[in-house]
Amino acid sequence: MPKARRNGFTLIETVAAIVILSLAVPPMLWAVREAQRQRINPMLASKARWLAVEKLEDIIADRHSSDAALGYDNLIAANYPAETPIGSDPGFNRTVTFLETLADLTTPDANGGYMNVTVQVSWTSAEGNVRSLSISTVLTEYVPT
Repeated sequence: MPKARRNGFTLIETVAAIVILSLAVPPMLWAVREAQRQRINPMLASKARWLAVEKLEDIIADRHSSDAALGYDNLIAANYPAETPIGSDPGFNRTVTFLETLADLTTPDANGGYMNVTVQVSWTSAEGNVRSLSISTVLTEYVPT
């Protein structure tokens, strides 16, 4: 008697496949969602760094400007108000702080000095946590002759 050829799936095989898929698919979808969320955080941090460097470069340019309205003496917090939110990027806030030291770096008894300039950018991460990034530099009042 010839052996019967099997075509297709049995009901038990179909039920087993459905059970295995119902157990495997939700964790895979959760992993994909988490990967997407984790992909966003480095992009937000990179944008925050760019925004901080942009403001710091503006301040450095103002420091080296020959315009009377700019220059070292005008590097004060009042000239750089907090941006909450930043106009072009509403998800980010930016603040600038100046810490001036009146130690002269070139000649004795002069009123020159230097200041530490810090730009801080804050934003909300994909998980809803507030993150911040600070970049600092030192600017001097030294004017080459």
